[in-house]
Amino acid sequence: MASVSGGERWEVELRLLRDELASLRSEQREMAKAIDQLVTTFRTLATHLGIAAEPYKGKGKSSADHELRGFA
Repeated sequence: MASVSGGERWEVELRLLRDELASLRSEQREMAKAIDQLVTTFRTLATHLGIAAEPYKGKGKSSADHELRGFA
């Protein structure tokens, strides 16, 4: 068996950690895109159902003065 020096072992370990970090960053970017798509979908649904209006314009009334459609 070939003996691996301490320096080589650390280089291998460091390379593995860098690869894992790159993989985690890639997954994080994919998750951010998926969350952005979910937010867009929820906004579209809320607008379609009349729960929210886009863009939001306040009427000057408090939220206690009127009921939103879709909420009991």
